[in-house]
Amino acid sequence: MLADGRGGARQAHWRRLKTPQNQLIAGLPAKTRNSLLGLADSVELTLSQVLCDADAPTRHVYCPVGSFISLVAAVQDSPGIEVGMIGAEGMLGAALALGVATNPLRAVVQGPGSAWRIKAQAFRAELKRSAPLQHVVSRYLYVLMCQHATSAVCLRFHLIEPRLARWLLMSQDRAHSARFHITHEFLAYMLGVRRVGITNAATALQRRGLIDYQRGEIHVVDRTGLEAAACACYKAERKIYADLLG
Repeated sequence: MLADGRGGARQAHWRRLKTPQNQLIAGLPAKTRNSLLGLADSVELTLSQVLCDADAPTRHVYCPVGSFISLVAAVQDSPGIEVGMIGAEGMLGAALALGVATNPLRAVVQGPGSAWRIKAQAFRAELKRSAPLQHVVSRYLYVLMCQHATSAVCLRFHLIEPRLARWLLMSQDRAHSARFHITHEFLAYMLGVRRVGITNAATALQRRGLIDYQRGEIHVVDRTGLEAAACACYKAERKIYADLLG
């Protein structure tokens, strides 16, 4: 809890909120949820903003609401490759629950928007006194581990087109919209392939009437068809999250 008057007023304000839009926070018991939100600030994340670098100290925990974040693994002589994505279903900084004060991956804002931000020290203290928060964060850490493992398998064994379909579905889920902005360059960076590979895969999906892609604007036209075109990794990840966190 915050002791100063300004913090107390802020905490009282959050208590009046019926349901926060971050799913992890929303799933907490009311007392735990209110206590955690009392420590949080609402911030706006901007496109391509770097929230932390790999092996850098974790200064804040971010719980996206209207934004989403790419987790990027470093690769020598390369910008890196995306191995995970965090939206309103999760949080950045969950490794603090393991007693680890650094983040193993680079975190870059892929979709701009709002998020709850909590200082790392305050979050660690809240973890120590809240068993429900420990339980939820531990389960979410397992979900992240599965996501990273799935991404590694997907990169090695699946073709670009089904991988692109999976990535677009994941982005749509977190953008809360069938339309979002993305460039060929950024897609190639996220999927670890050359730009021409992205162009060919996006053109194929567009010819099948699954997406419309013009000047960096993606429109998912046929969600059901895109799910059928995606590799099995997409549904597997959703099932793990549903089984563990509802």
